[in-house]
Amino acid sequence: MKEIKEHRKDSKARKGQAILGAPSCRAEGDQIVFRVHKGVKTFALSKKNNLIVTGGMDRIVRLWNPYMPGRPTGMLRSHMAPIFYVYISEEDKIFSMSKDNTIKIWDIEDQTCLFTACSKNNGIKGEINACHYIPGSRSLCVATDALAVFHLRLRLPPDPYLVTSHKEPVLCCKFNKLFRHVVSCSERSVVKVWDFESGKHLFEFGNAHDGFAITCLTFDPSGRRLITGGRDGCLKIWNYNNGHCLYTLKREDKSNEVCDCTYVEVNRNKYIIGVGWDRRINMFYDSPDNFHHFQKPQAHWQDDINRGHKEDILCIAQCPPTLLATSSYDGEIIVWNMLSGHICHKFCTPVPAASTALDASVTQLIFLKTRAVKFESTVASLISNGPQGYLYFWSLCAVDPLIASFTPSREKSLISSVAVTADDSFLYAADEDGFVYVYDIKDYALQESKEEAPTYVNHWRAHLKLILSLEVIDEDSILLSSSIDRTVRLWSLDGEYIGTFGQAEPWETFTRSSWKHPMVPYEILIDPQSMPIHPVLEGESSAVQISDQDKTVSEASTAEEASDNLRLSQVTITDEDIKEEINKQFYSQASGRRLKHERSKHLNRRVNHGGPNTYRTINYYEIDNFPGNCKKPDVSVLGTDIFSANYQGIAEH
Repeated sequence: MKEIKEHRKDSKARKGQAILGAPSCRAEGDQIVFRVHKGVKTFALSKKNNLIVTGGMDRIVRLWNPYMPGRPTGMLRSHMAPIFYVYISEEDKIFSMSKDNTIKIWDIEDQTCLFTACSKNNGIKGEINACHYIPGSRSLCVATDALAVFHLRLRLPPDPYLVTSHKEPVLCCKFNKLFRHVVSCSERSVVKVWDFESGKHLFEFGNAHDGFAITCLTFDPSGRRLITGGRDGCLKIWNYNNGHCLYTLKREDKSNEVCDCTYVEVNRNKYIIGVGWDRRINMFYDSPDNFHHFQKPQAHWQDDINRGHKEDILCIAQCPPTLLATSSYDGEIIVWNMLSGHICHKFCTPVPAASTALDASVTQLIFLKTRAVKFESTVASLISNGPQGYLYFWSLCAVDPLIASFTPSREKSLISSVAVTADDSFLYAADEDGFVYVYDIKDYALQESKEEAPTYVNHWRAHLKLILSLEVIDEDSILLSSSIDRTVRLWSLDGEYIGTFGQAEPWETFTRSSWKHPMVPYEILIDPQSMPIHPVLEGESSAVQISDQDKTVSEASTAEEASDNLRLSQVTITDEDIKEEINKQFYSQASGRRLKHERSKHLNRRVNHGGPNTYRTINYYEIDNFPGNCKKPDVSVLGTDIFSANYQGIAEH
């Protein structure tokens, strides 16, 4: 009874302590204490990796071994605000989020930051109230003024044979004649400068348009300043050798995407012209006396306001001294007089009647300047692209402005970029499949005759995907191309592969032995679409029929004999004829020592007479049982027993 009473007293005392809020002391062996400066706001535990991750007010993500609280195994420093959420995913990645709406993804093994999404790029606005990671869909949910979902997409490991110039699609590139540089711009607002003569990477700067894609670029006449246009609605003037932004050109009321830009000089006045989704021609006066960083455009032309484009302007081209051409999304082309601001001509790109819903946008314009200077001539002096892979040749003086049209692409793919040589003799057209086609247009579209197509010269595949920039460098007889497949490449005008900017091995443009030719880019070599067109590959006829036709045509002396032999070659072919023809083709394709080796191999092959094979004719014998024990041989006839110890000792001496 005494023990029971004492137990009741203890239980009442414990209840009293619980009511008063006095915590019970935990044994030191039952707890592990992690001491963190300024405390911990959030933590995550991974049993798989035996890891604890903490974050707090000191902006440091700490990694701990649960059984070693004295010192963290890693400290990840990159956040600029207090950390309030961390999570360890099944892919061994750490997600951390800070109060400034910045999300970071870390690799546990390397302890490096793999990805950063800031509020400017991800569009998160408002104060963050909660975060949650969903392992099934590998997405991070963030609750602010609205609910945002970020999906984790892991990149595939890079191919060791794949060479890229940028990490993102390349939207434009251009050659600088003064410094002999190539400047390329990407979708992630990165500008890279390359040495044209060696392909080496010289300089780069990022976030040029606050993370927005750079859609166009050009140089001023001196070649010392770079002008870029982006999806943020701005034109910027740069000293591209150090990445310093000199001026920002923008309309106050709108920030629509800039699609194209150019630099013009009219009556000794210099202007930078930008066109885009605002459907207006924006002219910015370029004066060395202007010290304001932000500049506004000049007043718009009256014809531009009243009779200008009704859709987004996609392209602009100029022809000194006074002509300017623009094209829009609805297929309309307008030629302007820059002196007066009036419209000279309006062209409408023809669209097939059966395809009213077809995309009629014109994204490429180029003047044939050697023809355009002849003001009263009716020859075609303006080239534009159009729907269904067509190129159109327009005259500025003829009654019917459309002189000629044809489709350069073999698959009738859309033409995405066009370039011509300085003398307007050769046309280079690139399509959305990465092919470049070369045509001789020196005597093409000179009069109002609907010619079918100019003289075909050559074609090759330069990129895997859509080519957005094509430029002929006449001084060096080299073609510059860039594509959304993240590469910028150099080619000879005959299609010989020089190299890709970003490759490990440098080249010399004036030394042909340093070029990659006759090699081609690895990704193009293995792509099925790069296969050449052949009747056998197209399924039109067999290789035997083609070889028979070629053989009979070559042996025929007259046209009648050739047609007779072609008729005879289309008789029924037996299996023996096929075997004989294959043997003929096999021997005709080999040469030299290889030919002798193949012939001897076939001649020395064992003839198959249809009987049993060699394996079936092998004789076999049974093995007799032999007793395992045997007597020691009598070696007395030798005079010395080689198995005796004395003999072995003598042998060792």
